[in-house]
This record gives sequence, C-alpha cells and structure tokens, in this order.
Amino acid sequence: MAQLGGLVRGVTWSPEGPSLSLTADDGDARLPLLPGQWLRFEVLSGDGVPARFCLGFTRVEASGQPQHFPCPSGQGAERGFQCGACFAKDQMRLMHDFHRSGQGSPGLKAYLSQQHWLYIATFADGTTKVGTASERSKWSRLAEQGALVARYVARAQDGSVVRHLEDAVSTNLPPTQFVRGAAKFAALLHPRPPLHVEQTNKAMADVVRGFVADLPLEGFETADEQWPRSSFSDAVATPSRRTAYPQPLDSGTHGLKLSSLLGPTALAELDGADGDFLVDLAALKGRKIRLGDYQTEVPALQESLF
Repeated sequence: MAQLGGLVRGVTWSPEGPSLSLTADDGDARLPLLPGQWLRFEVLSGDGVPARFCLGFTRVEASGQPQHFPCPSGQGAERGFQCGACFAKDQMRLMHDFHRSGQGSPGLKAYLSQQHWLYIATFADGTTKVGTASERSKWSRLAEQGALVARYVARAQDGSVVRHLEDAVSTNLPPTQFVRGAAKFAALLHPRPPLHVEQTNKAMADVVRGFVADLPLEGFETADEQWPRSSFSDAVATPSRRTAYPQPLDSGTHGLKLSSLLGPTALAELDGADGDFLVDLAALKGRKIRLGDYQTEVPALQESLF
C-alpha cells in the first residue's frame, strides 16, 4: 500500500487465516492478522470526517465472480455502509430476494447458479441460526460469521433452492436467519462450555436435516458435515477470564497484541496491562485508520481490575 492504513472494509477469512481488508489509495489490500502480532493504529475522526465512510459497491462478472469497486466520491455512508449512489449500483444486494423475484444481472445469476450449502451455526450463548454459503465461500462464510460450531445440513444445486430451504427452516423451526454482531460479542465475554455448544448445534442440525428431507422441493440433498473451525479461534471460543476492551474504536489510538480471533472478535493483550481483552474489530468497518507506533490508553479503573 502506498500509505500505511486505509479504509477498513472488515475482517475477512480464508483457509490461510484472517486479514483486515482495506481500501487504500493504490487499491484494495489485506493486512494478515497472525497470532502474537501487534496491531497498532489510529482511527481518523474529528471535523469533516464522517462517522462511517461508504465502502463502495460490488458488480458480478459474467463468470459469476464478484468484483469490488471503491466509492467514486469517497463520501460518508447513508444506508448501512454505502452511499445512495453505490447502493443503487450494487448488484449483490438483489441476491437475498432472487429466489422470490428472479431479478438480477447475468453475473449474479451465474453466481447463484453454483452449488450452495445450508448450514446450522451456533454462537457463544447457544443461539443458533440457519444460513447459506456458496461453494466458493463454504468455509469462509462461517469463519466470518464468528460461529463456534456449525454443520452443513443440505447441499443445493443453486442459490435459489438453498434460500427456499432457509426460509422454510426459519419459518417453521427455532433457528433465526440473523444474529446481531453486538449479541455475538456480548456472548463471547462469557461463552458457554464447548460441550454445551457442540451438543446444541448437533441436536438442532439433526432436527433441521430431518425437516428439510421431507420438504416437497427438488434440487437438493441432505448433508451431514461438520465445519472445521480454525485453531486460531480456539482461545476466544473457550471460557476464560477476559474483559471488554476499554476504549471505543470510533476514534483514538490503539495497540493490540492478537492472541486469538473468532470472526471479527479478537482476544488481545495491551501494553502495560495484565489480562486478556475482548475486542470487536467489526467496529472498525467503514472507518479510516493509520498504522503506526500507537498504543491503547487503559483507564486507571480498568488497570485496578488486574
């Protein structure tokens, strides 16, 4: 990158590990996030700096490959993480309603024509959701969700069929289609024991698998496959003594030594402070950061807890 930092698009995962995804002056880049790494940065804020910047839009090539474009105007976000103009140009936003509307670009239709998976994911407080992942994002989708345990319960011929399955499950069974990021983070402050989470997920996956097997819908088959969580996530997922990070990530300077990462949530150490801190790196999404020799100011009250 030409500059040390950029606009944070979020924490992304691949089988090689997690990265902080950035848009810099010279294009998109990824900053690998590794065990034992110090992540030191300043969040830009103040007069003339929007609360969140627009993250741009996605177009889908005829091959079905999504391609990201930064916001041409570099302005603040108006809805979610996009300005109005980028929202209107984003071809992926029609994905979630395609199975009902049939509307989408040729590229989006090609993307949705690939094999998709239906999964059941369980989070730190035992909350369980149903979701979908394309073949190419089969593993990373769940890693980025911050699931502790997950199982694939069906394999569908395309994205339309899998979303009909997802709707049927969430309409008739307990799993929801959405869990708020704040709820996931709060649950990780006091995660349930691993055995409890595993048993909760297996029991619900068995129920959902049996339910979809009886649906009068063609184009899919049931599956029984466990998602393999990254070992880098184990310490976040396992109960231990930890406290919430003492500073908001909408401004200021920060220094984090990464011990473990689950989805966008890090377990980290700080300069001059004992103990582990839980940090929601999702709060950086849509903000501009500058990398450098920075550290976190730990409040005196926080220091007295250790």
